[in-house]
Amino acid sequence: MNLGSKALIRYVLVIVIVFFVGISARTRAAGQTADQNPAPSDQKPVMAEDVFKNIQLLRGIPVKEFMDTMGFFSASTGMNCIDCHSPQAADSMAAYAIDTPLKQTTRKMILMVRQLNQQNFGGQLRVTCYTCHRATDRPKNIPSLADQYAIQADDPNEVEVVETPEGQSKPTNQVSPDQIINKYIAAVGGAAQLAKLTSFVAKGTYEGFDSYGEKVPIEMFAAAPDKLTTVIHNQEADSVSTFDGMNGWVAASDKLMRVLPLKGGDLEGAKLDASVSFPAAIKKDFTWQTGFPSVTINNHAVQVIQVAGAGRTGAKLYFDKLSGLLVRQVRYSDTAVGVIPSQVDYSDYRLVAGVKMPFHLVYTWTDGRSVVQLTTIQPNVRIDAARFDMPAPPKAKIATP
Repeated sequence: MNLGSKALIRYVLVIVIVFFVGISARTRAAGQTADQNPAPSDQKPVMAEDVFKNIQLLRGIPVKEFMDTMGFFSASTGMNCIDCHSPQAADSMAAYAIDTPLKQTTRKMILMVRQLNQQNFGGQLRVTCYTCHRATDRPKNIPSLADQYAIQADDPNEVEVVETPEGQSKPTNQVSPDQIINKYIAAVGGAAQLAKLTSFVAKGTYEGFDSYGEKVPIEMFAAAPDKLTTVIHNQEADSVSTFDGMNGWVAASDKLMRVLPLKGGDLEGAKLDASVSFPAAIKKDFTWQTGFPSVTINNHAVQVIQVAGAGRTGAKLYFDKLSGLLVRQVRYSDTAVGVIPSQVDYSDYRLVAGVKMPFHLVYTWTDGRSVVQLTTIQPNVRIDAARFDMPAPPKAKIATP
């Protein structure tokens, strides 16, 4: 995906910050001081049409799902925001509402895909933008012999459970989810050692799209069994993500809502991230299934478990078959036009108070990739309970002359 120049990205981000400071000011003028009286996470989410202008077909969906839908379009076509929107949008948020030929074509494509799914698949999202585009701006209609005869590695994220034919029993040598998780718990230090880990504070660096590709400080605060807060100290303002054991939020100056309650797949993903921080919680908080064919990641055989009862879009965990360590997590979120995946890769395991913990994490999703390299993890430290409250709206940092 073409992300554009750093200067353009930085300028657009400043416009976003100013735009939402204006929204907050108008909210306070109406007697609804969001900063002083933050709404609970179970409030009715703000809809796309409440924030954006000229929304025609994607009305009635929350802002987060709307932005995920934009990410789905980007992943499908390989294009970025300004490719589809008016070039004026680089200087003005209001310019995103301007109609362009590509926006009009997109609306036609949405209607076409809806009709295909309604008439042929009972309304299920079996056909999406990605079905034909496959990360190109123009779908192909002539077979590619190069693609047909090339040696292609299977994507381990797309592996599915092998269904046992009706009337046949499952293989007796199939490894159960409990066996895989127990091997993982033993690999990181054992249940007794894990029970001694009640909290930790980690520090390191973060590098991603929102930091303009530069390394910035990051802090993680975790409390057993399933609380996690991450603070990224970006150049303009801190970005905070929090899961308190039940509810989750993201507060960031580059989001189109400055404090965004997490819902659906995003909330389940936050819960899984928190549980992975204390591996014993993986078995307690989720029900798993297995039965996947052999698959590899980076030429290492892995064993896969998946959240049971969630169908093809249940979150998956991948464990190195030899070491037993967790190497990848894949989870999914719904959008108005299809399902989008998110991926976390874990490596650089080091001993911390007798427990092996990953110091290198790579987060990949449809519209970005970020890298976290931890330098220190302090175990069993006292963490103020307020760290896991809903975060306050971020404040832009004042640049020094």
